[in-house]
Amino acid sequence: MKNDNEPRRRFLRQAIAILPASALTPVVMTQAGCSQSTASSGTPLKAVESDYVPVYFTDAEWAFVRAAVDELIPVDGPGAGGLDAGVPEFIDRQMETPYGHGKLWYMHGPFHPEAVPELGYQLGLVPRDVYRHGIAACNAWCMKQYGKTFPALDASTRVQVLEQLEGGKIHLDAVPAKLFFGTLLKNTKEGYFADPMYGGNKNMAGWKMIGFPGARADFADWVDQPGARYALGPVSVLGEQA
Repeated sequence: MKNDNEPRRRFLRQAIAILPASALTPVVMTQAGCSQSTASSGTPLKAVESDYVPVYFTDAEWAFVRAAVDELIPVDGPGAGGLDAGVPEFIDRQMETPYGHGKLWYMHGPFHPEAVPELGYQLGLVPRDVYRHGIAACNAWCMKQYGKTFPALDASTRVQVLEQLEGGKIHLDAVPAKLFFGTLLKNTKEGYFADPMYGGNKNMAGWKMIGFPGARADFADWVDQPGARYALGPVSVLGEQA
């Protein structure tokens, strides 16, 4: 019998394969120069995603992020969707880390918006700015085209907008459309697979989807069992078990 879940599993395995190791394992970051938030608390979250109050995003921006994540990783049979996995919370918390503030990047000029990809990141926008300007510009574009902001559009139209952003077919004044979409997609994947201590991957839904065991201490009992199905569920860095 054909496994209808395999295409989704294959996509998620491919996504996790291209994520940096820091997205899956704990990272110690210096918060100097950045505001403190729950992103650095190190406390696993038990509340459902809908109870989370964003620290960085405004209400309008939060609605956009939730709507976009819901289309990028929708709910289906094989596993949890991006909203259930707490991906928007992960993204919001990341905006209050050195990554969100651009502390990990070289952010001095000159800046070259039209530089070829081989030269690396050449813009003066840190991730917080990419989201703030990108969301505002995309909502303005949607209002002009459809008379509604992005979150108010129906699902099929939202998908079309995201596809146009990905293809660079929408002009956004403050930030390149491809950069905005690429940042959103990258952070969404990271939030789905990162350790739950960072706000996403709630109940280790992403790990269970691809069979990732998480931070188990050792696998000595399985060394001599090639091809055997690993029967134990994943464990988070802080000891949460699924």
